[in-house]
Amino acid sequence: MATKSTIFKASLAIADIDHAYYANHDFTLARHPSETDDRMMIRLCALALHAHQLKTDCAGDGTLAFGAGLSNPDEPDVWLRDFTGRVRLWIEVGQPEEKPLGKACSKADAVALYCFGSSADVWWRGIQGKLTRFHHLDVWNIPNKTTQALLPLAQRSMNLNITLQQGVLMMGDGSLQVDVEPVRWK
Repeated sequence: MATKSTIFKASLAIADIDHAYYANHDFTLARHPSETDDRMMIRLCALALHAHQLKTDCAGDGTLAFGAGLSNPDEPDVWLRDFTGRVRLWIEVGQPEEKPLGKACSKADAVALYCFGSSADVWWRGIQGKLTRFHHLDVWNIPNKTTQALLPLAQRSMNLNITLQQGVLMMGDGSLQVDVEPVRWK
């Protein structure tokens, strides 16, 4: 019998000072059995970093949601769709191959990739040259130390306060705060 996904609930209170975006979002995340807590938390961070695009790209008339992720490789980890269904933003998390990134770039107006983990540098050196042709792809790295600091925030029910200021995402649950400062690679 196959192992089922674990369900997580996340309430995010986002105060994005950089983009003057202030909103509360409630999400249900289905964490695939092979997904780790650190990957799930990077998905949450990526969503929070781009939540302002609901306002800036979709004038408030869009949907920001988690895709099927590991359960369906043809869907992103997070996406933003406008009211017509057009994919404005496709977010991937991890260290994917060139081909799926090319597919994502052909389906969305913009693609953001958030890498993490101790092997991210090695992966980037091997794929960096292949990704230069994808002009609307942004690649970011979340340092391993930061990723590990996020782990205590991963709970089945999360109430997280998120502030984004000067490119730093501050995520906390009232007793612990982690500063996430993505490093732009592309």
